[in-house]
Amino acid sequence: MMRRGLLLALCLAAATAASAVRAQPGACGELITLETHDRTTTRVALAGPPAAPAGVLLLLVGGDGHLDLDERACPRALKGNWLVRALPLFHAAGFMTALLDAPSDHHSADGLAGFRTAEAHAQDIGRVIADLRARLKTAQPVWLVGTSRGTISAANAASRLSTGAAAPDGVVLSSPVTAGARARKPWVIQSVFDLPLEAVRLPMLVVGHADDSCARTPATLMARIAERTQGTREQVVTVTGGPGRPAPGVDACEGRSPHGFIGQEAEVAAGIARFVGGGRY
Repeated sequence: MMRRGLLLALCLAAATAASAVRAQPGACGELITLETHDRTTTRVALAGPPAAPAGVLLLLVGGDGHLDLDERACPRALKGNWLVRALPLFHAAGFMTALLDAPSDHHSADGLAGFRTAEAHAQDIGRVIADLRARLKTAQPVWLVGTSRGTISAANAASRLSTGAAAPDGVVLSSPVTAGARARKPWVIQSVFDLPLEAVRLPMLVVGHADDSCARTPATLMARIAERTQGTREQVVTVTGGPGRPAPGVDACEGRSPHGFIGQEAEVAAGIARFVGGGRY
Protein backbone atom coordinates (compact mmCIF):
# COMPACT_ATOMS: atom_id res chain seq x y z
CA MET A 1 0.00 0.00 0.00
CA MET A 2 2.82 2.42 0.84
CA ARG A 3 4.53 1.71 -2.48
CA ARG A 4 1.32 2.31 -4.44
CA GLY A 5 0.76 5.51 -2.48
CA LEU A 6 4.19 6.88 -3.34
CA LEU A 7 3.75 5.87 -6.98
CA LEU A 8 0.37 7.66 -7.16
CA ALA A 9 1.82 10.73 -5.45
CA LEU A 10 4.61 10.92 -7.99
CA CYS A 11 2.19 10.74 -10.91
CA LEU A 12 -0.22 13.32 -9.50
CA ALA A 13 2.55 15.73 -8.52
CA ALA A 14 4.52 15.59 -11.77
CA ALA A 15 2.67 18.53 -13.34
CA THR A 16 3.14 20.63 -10.19
CA ALA A 17 6.84 19.82 -10.12
CA ALA A 18 7.19 20.77 -13.78
CA SER A 19 5.63 24.17 -13.13
CA ALA A 20 7.99 24.73 -10.19
CA VAL A 21 10.93 24.01 -12.46
CA ARG A 22 9.65 26.45 -15.08
CA ALA A 23 9.59 29.17 -12.41
CA GLN A 24 13.38 28.91 -12.16
CA PRO A 25 15.75 30.73 -14.57
CA GLY A 26 15.37 29.15 -18.01
CA ALA A 27 12.59 26.91 -19.28
CA CYS A 28 14.18 23.74 -17.90
CA GLY A 29 16.00 25.04 -14.83
CA GLU A 30 19.22 26.89 -14.09
CA LEU A 31 22.08 26.48 -16.55
CA ILE A 32 25.44 26.16 -14.83
CA THR A 33 28.75 26.25 -16.70
CA LEU A 34 31.81 24.93 -14.87
CA GLU A 35 35.50 24.79 -15.70
CA THR A 36 36.63 21.20 -16.04
CA HIS A 37 39.72 19.28 -17.24
CA ASP A 38 42.30 20.92 -19.52
CA ARG A 39 40.47 24.28 -19.67
CA THR A 40 37.28 22.70 -20.94
CA THR A 41 33.81 23.70 -19.76
CA THR A 42 30.88 21.52 -18.79
CA ARG A 43 27.21 22.48 -18.59
CA VAL A 44 24.76 21.29 -15.96
CA ALA A 45 20.97 21.81 -15.87
CA LEU A 46 19.91 22.25 -12.24
CA ALA A 47 16.20 21.98 -11.47
CA GLY A 48 13.72 20.79 -8.88
CA PRO A 49 11.82 21.86 -5.77
CA PRO A 50 12.53 25.50 -4.89
CA ALA A 51 13.15 24.77 -1.21
CA ALA A 52 14.18 22.00 1.19
CA PRO A 53 14.99 19.24 -1.32
CA ALA A 54 15.27 15.66 -0.11
CA GLY A 55 18.59 15.45 -1.92
CA VAL A 56 20.28 16.08 -5.25
CA LEU A 57 20.44 13.50 -8.04
CA LEU A 58 23.33 14.02 -10.46
CA LEU A 59 22.02 12.37 -13.61
CA LEU A 60 24.43 10.71 -16.06
CA VAL A 61 22.68 9.80 -19.30
CA GLY A 62 23.67 7.08 -21.72
CA GLY A 63 24.41 7.10 -25.41
CA ASP A 64 27.16 9.52 -26.36
CA GLY A 65 26.41 11.60 -23.25
CA HIS A 66 26.08 14.86 -25.20
CA LEU A 67 22.74 16.41 -24.23
CA ASP A 68 23.54 19.65 -26.06
CA LEU A 69 21.97 21.78 -23.32
CA ASP A 70 20.72 25.11 -24.66
CA GLU A 71 20.70 28.49 -22.93
CA ARG A 72 17.40 27.62 -21.24
CA ALA A 73 18.98 24.50 -19.68
CA CYS A 74 16.92 22.25 -21.98
CA PRO A 75 18.46 19.22 -23.73
CA ARG A 76 18.40 19.34 -27.52
CA ALA A 77 19.60 15.74 -27.78
CA LEU A 78 18.94 12.44 -25.99
CA LYS A 79 15.41 13.56 -25.05
CA GLY A 80 14.27 9.94 -25.10
CA ASN A 81 16.74 8.89 -22.38
CA TRP A 82 14.73 7.62 -19.46
CA LEU A 83 16.44 9.88 -16.92
CA VAL A 84 15.44 12.91 -19.00
CA ARG A 85 11.86 11.64 -19.23
CA ALA A 86 11.82 11.00 -15.46
CA LEU A 87 12.84 14.53 -14.42
CA PRO A 88 9.32 15.58 -13.32
CA LEU A 89 8.98 12.35 -11.34
CA PHE A 90 12.17 12.97 -9.38
CA HIS A 91 11.11 16.57 -8.73
CA ALA A 92 7.70 15.39 -7.52
CA ALA A 93 9.47 13.06 -5.08
CA GLY A 94 11.23 16.08 -3.58
CA PHE A 95 14.64 15.80 -5.27
CA MET A 96 16.63 18.38 -7.13
CA THR A 97 18.23 17.09 -10.33
CA ALA A 98 21.49 18.06 -11.98
CA LEU A 99 21.55 16.89 -15.59
CA LEU A 100 25.19 16.59 -16.67
CA ASP A 101 26.22 17.33 -20.26
CA ALA A 102 29.41 16.18 -21.97
CA PRO A 103 32.44 18.50 -21.59
CA SER A 104 33.21 20.93 -24.40
CA ASP A 105 35.94 18.73 -25.89
CA HIS A 106 33.55 15.79 -26.31
CA HIS A 107 30.82 17.26 -28.51
CA SER A 108 31.80 15.24 -31.59
CA ALA A 109 29.85 12.33 -33.06
CA ASP A 110 31.28 9.90 -30.47
CA GLY A 111 30.57 12.19 -27.54
CA LEU A 112 32.16 10.94 -24.32
CA ALA A 113 33.36 7.75 -26.04
CA GLY A 114 36.22 6.19 -24.05
CA PHE A 115 36.47 9.20 -21.74
CA ARG A 116 33.85 7.60 -19.51
CA THR A 117 36.51 5.42 -17.84
CA ALA A 118 39.17 8.16 -17.58
CA GLU A 119 40.28 9.48 -14.20
CA ALA A 120 39.84 13.04 -15.54
CA HIS A 121 36.15 12.26 -16.13
CA ALA A 122 35.73 11.16 -12.51
CA GLN A 123 37.48 14.31 -11.32
CA ASP A 124 35.16 16.43 -13.48
CA ILE A 125 32.15 14.75 -11.88
CA GLY A 126 33.70 15.46 -8.49
CA ARG A 127 33.99 19.15 -9.40
CA VAL A 128 30.30 19.18 -10.23
CA ILE A 129 29.38 17.52 -6.92
CA ALA A 130 31.49 19.98 -4.93
CA ASP A 131 29.98 22.91 -6.83
CA LEU A 132 26.44 21.69 -6.15
CA ARG A 133 27.14 21.45 -2.45
CA ALA A 134 28.65 24.94 -2.33
CA ARG A 135 25.98 26.45 -4.59
CA LEU A 136 23.01 24.99 -2.74
CA LYS A 137 24.54 25.39 0.72
CA THR A 138 22.85 22.19 1.80
CA ALA A 139 23.80 19.13 3.78
CA GLN A 140 21.38 17.05 1.75
CA PRO A 141 22.96 14.04 0.02
CA VAL A 142 24.22 14.14 -3.56
CA TRP A 143 23.73 10.85 -5.41
CA LEU A 144 24.98 9.71 -8.79
CA VAL A 145 22.29 8.17 -11.00
CA GLY A 146 23.56 6.70 -14.25
CA THR A 147 21.78 4.78 -16.95
CA SER A 148 23.10 2.57 -19.74
CA ARG A 149 26.54 3.94 -20.76
CA GLY A 150 26.06 6.55 -18.05
CA THR A 151 26.58 3.75 -15.52
CA ILE A 152 30.20 3.54 -16.68
CA SER A 153 30.63 7.21 -15.76
CA ALA A 154 28.84 6.66 -12.44
CA ALA A 155 30.94 3.62 -11.54
CA ASN A 156 34.09 5.51 -12.50
CA ALA A 157 33.27 8.42 -10.17
CA ALA A 158 31.96 6.20 -7.36
CA SER A 159 35.16 4.12 -7.37
CA ARG A 160 37.57 7.09 -7.46
CA LEU A 161 35.88 9.75 -5.30
CA SER A 162 35.77 8.64 -1.68
CA THR A 163 36.44 11.67 0.53
CA GLY A 164 35.72 15.37 0.77
CA ALA A 165 33.12 17.61 -0.84
CA ALA A 166 33.63 15.96 -4.24
CA ALA A 167 32.58 12.48 -3.06
CA PRO A 168 29.03 11.31 -3.82
CA ASP A 169 26.80 9.97 -1.04
CA GLY A 170 25.53 7.02 -3.06
CA VAL A 171 25.14 5.61 -6.56
CA VAL A 172 22.32 4.20 -8.66
CA LEU A 173 23.13 2.11 -11.74
CA SER A 174 20.14 1.58 -14.02
CA SER A 175 20.38 -0.74 -17.03
CA PRO A 176 24.13 -1.02 -16.37
CA VAL A 177 26.52 -1.84 -19.20
CA THR A 178 27.96 -5.19 -18.18
CA ALA A 179 28.85 -6.79 -21.52
CA GLY A 180 31.20 -5.69 -24.25
CA ALA A 181 30.65 -5.97 -28.00
CA ARG A 182 32.82 -6.33 -31.05
CA ALA A 183 33.35 -3.01 -32.76
CA ARG A 184 35.86 -1.03 -34.76
CA LYS A 185 36.21 1.50 -31.95
CA PRO A 186 37.87 0.00 -28.85
CA TRP A 187 35.90 2.10 -26.36
CA VAL A 188 32.67 0.37 -27.41
CA ILE A 189 33.71 -2.74 -25.46
CA GLN A 190 33.95 -0.82 -22.17
CA SER A 191 31.67 -1.86 -19.31
CA VAL A 192 31.33 -1.16 -15.60
CA PHE A 193 33.63 -4.12 -14.97
CA ASP A 194 36.53 -2.11 -16.39
CA LEU A 195 36.39 0.10 -13.28
CA PRO A 196 37.83 -0.74 -9.82
CA LEU A 197 34.45 -1.72 -8.39
CA GLU A 198 36.08 -3.07 -5.25
CA ALA A 199 36.73 0.55 -4.25
CA VAL A 200 33.00 1.40 -4.25
CA ARG A 201 31.95 1.63 -0.59
CA LEU A 202 28.83 3.75 -1.03
CA PRO A 203 25.19 2.76 -0.75
CA MET A 204 24.40 1.30 -4.18
CA LEU A 205 21.24 0.39 -6.06
CA VAL A 206 21.43 -1.61 -9.29
CA VAL A 207 18.21 -1.84 -11.31
CA GLY A 208 17.48 -3.29 -14.74
CA HIS A 209 14.61 -4.81 -16.68
CA ALA A 210 14.08 -8.52 -17.23
CA ASP A 211 12.95 -7.81 -20.81
CA ASP A 212 15.95 -5.63 -21.69
CA SER A 213 17.22 -7.27 -24.88
CA CYS A 214 20.07 -4.81 -25.43
CA ALA A 215 23.16 -6.98 -25.83
CA ARG A 216 25.23 -4.63 -23.68
CA THR A 217 22.96 -4.58 -20.61
CA PRO A 218 21.62 -8.05 -19.76
CA ALA A 219 19.84 -8.02 -16.43
CA THR A 220 21.29 -11.46 -15.64
CA LEU A 221 24.75 -9.95 -15.06
CA MET A 222 23.72 -7.24 -12.61
CA ALA A 223 24.34 -9.36 -9.50
CA ARG A 224 28.03 -9.59 -10.44
CA ILE A 225 28.39 -5.86 -9.82
CA ALA A 226 27.30 -6.21 -6.19
CA GLU A 227 29.60 -9.21 -5.80
CA ARG A 228 32.59 -6.94 -6.47
CA THR A 229 31.56 -3.76 -4.68
CA GLN A 230 31.78 -3.13 -0.93
CA GLY A 231 28.73 -0.90 -0.57
CA THR A 232 27.49 -0.01 2.90
CA ARG A 233 23.96 -0.78 1.66
CA GLU A 234 23.23 -2.60 -1.58
CA GLN A 235 20.24 -3.86 -3.52
CA VAL A 236 19.91 -5.41 -6.97
CA VAL A 237 16.44 -5.15 -8.54
CA THR A 238 15.06 -6.74 -11.70
CA VAL A 239 11.95 -4.96 -12.97
CA THR A 240 9.28 -7.01 -14.75
CA GLY A 241 6.15 -6.16 -16.71
CA GLY A 242 5.60 -3.24 -19.02
CA PRO A 243 4.79 -3.23 -22.74
CA GLY A 244 6.89 -6.26 -23.63
CA ARG A 245 10.23 -7.32 -25.05
CA PRO A 246 11.42 -5.70 -28.30
CA ALA A 247 13.33 -7.61 -30.95
CA PRO A 248 17.11 -7.68 -30.34
CA GLY A 249 19.07 -5.03 -32.19
CA VAL A 250 19.97 -1.37 -31.99
CA ASP A 251 16.44 -0.30 -31.04
CA ALA A 252 16.58 -2.54 -27.98
CA CYS A 253 19.26 -0.25 -26.55
CA GLU A 254 17.18 2.92 -27.01
CA GLY A 255 15.42 4.71 -24.16
CA ARG A 256 11.86 4.01 -25.28
CA SER A 257 12.08 0.28 -24.65
CA PRO A 258 12.41 -1.97 -21.58
CA HIS A 259 16.06 -0.83 -21.54
CA GLY A 260 14.67 2.61 -20.62
CA PHE A 261 11.77 1.30 -18.49
CA ILE A 262 9.19 2.53 -21.01
CA GLY A 263 5.75 2.70 -19.42
CA GLN A 264 7.23 2.04 -15.97
CA GLU A 265 9.10 5.30 -15.38
CA ALA A 266 7.01 6.23 -12.34
CA GLU A 267 7.51 2.81 -10.75
CA VAL A 268 11.28 2.90 -11.16
CA ALA A 269 11.60 6.56 -10.11
CA ALA A 270 9.61 5.77 -6.95
CA GLY A 271 11.88 2.82 -6.16
CA ILE A 272 14.98 4.95 -6.61
CA ALA A 273 13.49 7.65 -4.38
CA ARG A 274 12.81 5.11 -1.65
CA PHE A 275 16.34 3.69 -1.81
CA VAL A 276 18.01 7.11 -1.83
CA GLY A 277 15.84 8.01 1.16
CA GLY A 278 17.26 5.09 3.14
CA GLY A 279 14.69 2.39 2.41
CA ARG A 280 14.36 -0.56 0.07
CA TYR A 281 13.45 -0.25 -3.58
